[in-house]
Amino acid sequence: MSDDALSDPVASLVREVDFGRYAATLFAPAPVRSHLFALYAFDIEISRVRDLVREPMPGELRLQWWRDALENPERADVLSHPIARALHAAIVFGRLPTEALLAIVDARGDDLYDDPVASLDELEGRLGTTHGAVLRLASLIVAEGRDPGGAAACGLAGVAQGIASVLGGLPKLAARGQALIPAYLMAQTGAQRDDLLSGRATPQLRLAVERLAGHGVSRLGEARAAMAEMDRGAHPALLPVALAAAALARIERRPDPFGAPRDPARWRELIRLWRFSRRDPPF
Repeated sequence: MSDDALSDPVASLVREVDFGRYAATLFAPAPVRSHLFALYAFDIEISRVRDLVREPMPGELRLQWWRDALENPERADVLSHPIARALHAAIVFGRLPTEALLAIVDARGDDLYDDPVASLDELEGRLGTTHGAVLRLASLIVAEGRDPGGAAACGLAGVAQGIASVLGGLPKLAARGQALIPAYLMAQTGAQRDDLLSGRATPQLRLAVERLAGHGVSRLGEARAAMAEMDRGAHPALLPVALAAAALARIERRPDPFGAPRDPARWRELIRLWRFSRRDPPF
């Protein structure tokens, strides 16, 4: 890793909070790395708003700042914000549609509230607008502003990546009162919302987790097939999905969905990413 990456506050944030995506970016072409870091740092900033506030209103204000920054990037407070400034450069470089970024901000507003997710379709829509959209924008950056195709692959892979994130973060989500396992799936397996929010790993809840993880694995398979529609030069944008695939496999094997996740050592993540960077598709 270069000294420049370590001294860059945007890259440093990604490295600190999401080492997997940081490491995956190191396998992308050098000219696009700083712009990928900017996109991921933006995603980190808005996805952790819920963790920084106690009530929805302060969170809404934080998200509104990002909406305003996207719509008016020349404001003084935006120009002085390292992530917002870097994101604007990424938007120009990758010809990123501002509407897609605004949609991500709007979707993250749902995280501020504890409304249950009713159906699998609702969860997929939410994950597609966040995780899937970030993968799609990353593909535009790697393609240097050209449309490389593969929108369907990004959407499907984003759903799988999002499911891995939801299930991997189940203890934290439950502790703050969020039930993101679809109510339909809970009813189908006999799992109870109270058990989910209390962190009780009943057999019914474990079955719901296994089925949701299995759905994520199925979406990964569909995403691999859909990668045929994407230019190969843009494939590095989806390299982080290789880590989601491994995470889903661990979740399916984990007896207690509320147990402390055993994250792999960083050197193992690097080896996995190196291996998959040489494959087609890269997950």
